[in-house]
Amino acid sequence: MSHDKLFSLDEANALIQQLTLAVEKMQRISMKVREEIEPLTQECGERALQELTMQQVLRLKPSLRPLFEEMAQIVQEIEQQGCHFKGLELGLVDFPARISDDVVYLCWQYGEEEIAFYHRLEEGFAGRRPLYLQQHKPRYYQ
Repeated sequence: MSHDKLFSLDEANALIQQLTLAVEKMQRISMKVREEIEPLTQECGERALQELTMQQVLRLKPSLRPLFEEMAQIVQEIEQQGCHFKGLELGLVDFPARISDDVVYLCWQYGEEEIAFYHRLEEGFAGRRPLYLQQHKPRYYQ
């Protein structure tokens, strides 16, 4: 697997404040989306709503389009830096990096002040391992 950019730990950590703001903004937008969809959920039922495509939802609720577009723009801005946005629910972003001879992902989760974990390309979040042993613990925003 080839990666256009491999991050150093310092380069990845330098983006954390910006990523934190981006994820917070997406979470606020997500709350607005849920508020907008609530009447549709009442009208159609949750199961029926989950079966609709994005285009069908937008036909029923056109006011969602700018919210979806704004979220897509934020994700695009994150990924243009070489990061991989992995999901809003946990606020995950991966940074391709090299540890020894292996290409891995430095793994950041919303709320962490710095990157303290990595995982192999094929493992994902469930395979997160600490970058450092007990001498260095990650700090979290409070």
